[in-house]
Amino acid sequence: MKPVLEVKNLSKIYGEGCDKCLDTGAESNICPECRSVIACSKISFDLYEDEVLGIVGESGSGKSTLVKILYFQEDPSSGEIRINPEFIEREHDVQWIADTKEIRNFLNLSSFMKRRLRNLSMGMVYQNPHLGLKMHVSAGGNIAERLLAAGWRNIGNIRQRAAELLTKTEINPDRMDEMPCNFSGGMQQRVQIAKALSNNPAILFLDEPTTGLDLSVQARVLDLIKRLQKELGLATIVVSHDLGIIRHLTTRTLVMKNGCVVESGLTDQILEDPQHYYTQLLVNSTL
Repeated sequence: MKPVLEVKNLSKIYGEGCDKCLDTGAESNICPECRSVIACSKISFDLYEDEVLGIVGESGSGKSTLVKILYFQEDPSSGEIRINPEFIEREHDVQWIADTKEIRNFLNLSSFMKRRLRNLSMGMVYQNPHLGLKMHVSAGGNIAERLLAAGWRNIGNIRQRAAELLTKTEINPDRMDEMPCNFSGGMQQRVQIAKALSNNPAILFLDEPTTGLDLSVQARVLDLIKRLQKELGLATIVVSHDLGIIRHLTTRTLVMKNGCVVESGLTDQILEDPQHYYTQLLVNSTL
């Protein structure tokens, strides 16, 4: 089975950098030679269709920086990102997708082409709905914006697609023309999910998707995400500091500390029998 996403030796250094930066290891994210900050250090993994990969670690571990790089919001210092063209939505850009078959490392694309690839193949749900939605544009308008970026042009088809997605995310389509600023936090997250799914993404990113929500609302949103992931077979990456969310949603997990992956494997195995001392600390802190 071919992976949807391949990440090879991905690194991000803030500062001048030197040839010692990536030798620092997980004990510190500050290079002792040049004092640069190593946000990510030689991270490699594959992501497969219908798989949910968790990335867990405390604040400053590098997990959010990693997702920003994968979503083409930040440029790495080195490494490779490869996305299997077979999983990219082709309907509106067949020639461009055909051209990508010759590209091995998508980080070599121009900024415009990266945005194009993101619009065709990725979806993102942020912790704060204000980052993923325009609060004074209707719920349907937010979804339409994503569809237009992916190449949709027929207004009737766009409204029909928006209604389908809102229904799928448990929002009455009659509220399509209401603005998200009038919705509850949980409903705003569901609109974000609908928007993220609108382009039939090959890869879905969830960055702390339920932080800040009431516990009862968290549970409903998590159940919705889990149901949709199974229904659509999405390759999904979940970033969280909450091991309960990681346990509930993911099948495999990377544990990050100071920009390094210190442990990886099946989620149940890692949470039941952690091997690295840092993972043990994380697990024990939740008991």
